[in-house]
Amino acid sequence: MNETDKDIALYAFRKYGDTVLRAAYSCVGNYSEAEDITQDVFLNLHAKPQIFTDDNHMKAWLLRAAINRCKNYHKSYRKRNQHSYDEVSEAELSCDFTPQDNTIREKIASLPEKYSSVLYLYYYEEYTIREIAGILQKNENTVSSLLQRARKKIKLELEEDECYETV
Repeated sequence: MNETDKDIALYAFRKYGDTVLRAAYSCVGNYSEAEDITQDVFLNLHAKPQIFTDDNHMKAWLLRAAINRCKNYHKSYRKRNQHSYDEVSEAELSCDFTPQDNTIREKIASLPEKYSSVLYLYYYEEYTIREIAGILQKNENTVSSLLQRARKKIKLELEEDECYETV
């Protein structure tokens, strides 16, 4: 491994570390688990350097890797046997979100991963449906359907909690 290979993980972490952490948090809804997933993604890149055509390719690869690890987390023994604790997450303290944003983020995180990842990539990372389809390796129509269903689910949950006001 040459010096450039070693630097790719550090460069990627400095450029996209927060992005990967936010993506993982939106999928798992637990800040410490999101940190672990983020660490795994960058350790994997360090151990097995990839060749990227540009920064967008690198970002897409990192997000895909994070989403795959989130899927594994949701299937894991650790997730199934997790105990809930009353805690103020560091994500809430370190991000500039309003309380309503936190409610929405919590709702997104509570959705199945197939919906939360599409919502996150579309609204927070501002990818197009075509780009999301490429990242998730799904058909564009599938991504569009998932996005519509996710929006409906979030809207219903927010209406139930009376956090959503119709205009």
